Amino acid sequence: MFTGIVQTTGRIVAVEALGFGRRLTIEAPVLGLEDVRVGDSIAINGACMTVTAKGERGFSIDVSAESLSKTAGLDAMGEVNLEKAMRFGDRLDGHLVSGHVDGTGIVNTMQQHGESWLFVVDAPPELARYVAYKGSIAVNGVSLTINRVEDISPGTLQACCRIWINLIPHTIEVTTLRVLKAGDRVNLEVDMIARYLERMLPAALRG
Repeated sequence: MFTGIVQTTGRIVAVEALGFGRRLTIEAPVLGLEDVRVGDSIAINGACMTVTAKGERGFSIDVSAESLSKTAGLDAMGEVNLEKAMRFGDRLDGHLVSGHVDGTGIVNTMQQHGESWLFVVDAPPELARYVAYKGSIAVNGVSLTINRVEDISPGTLQACCRIWINLIPHTIEVTTLRVLKAGDRVNLEVDMIARYLERMLPAALRG
C-alpha cells in the first residue's frame, strides 16, 4: 500500500529483455536503500513492483509482459517517481494507493499559469465513473486532487474522461510530472474507495 506522496525520483539506467518481460535496473541513491530488501514493494511511476536485487546505489525489478501492456514508462530508460510501501503507523498525507494501475491516460495540456501549472489528462471512458470533482487520482504515482471533470464525446471512438488538475510548484519540483508534455502517456489509478463503493451498490444503481 502507498500514499501517492513521491519520496524521490530515480532513473532507469538499464533495460534487459526477459522473454516477454523486462528487467529494469533503477538508480536511486537518495531513496534510502538501507531498509530496502529483496522482496520489498516499491511503486515505480505508480506501479507496484517487487525488488529482485539490490545494490549500493539502486535496485532491480522484473516487469511482466502483462504489466508492460497496462502501464507507461516502464519499458525504456528515463526518470521515474519512486515510493516505498507504507508501514503501519505512517502518516497518510496523500490518499490510499494500491499501486495497481487501472489504465493509462494521455496528457492533453501541460501549461504554466502563474506560479502553478494547469495539468489536463484524458482518461479512458471506463474510468469515468470513479472520477469526481475534488476527488483523488494517482498520476504516475502522484496523489493529485481533481478540480474539474468532463465526459468528452461519450459513446464514440473519441470518448474520454477529461480531468483538470492544478499542480503546485513543489509537485513540479519533486516529481517527474515536470517533464510531461501533451501527447505523453501516464499511469492512472483511481481512488480505491470509489471502486469498493461501486461494488457495494445494487446492480440496478451501477447501471
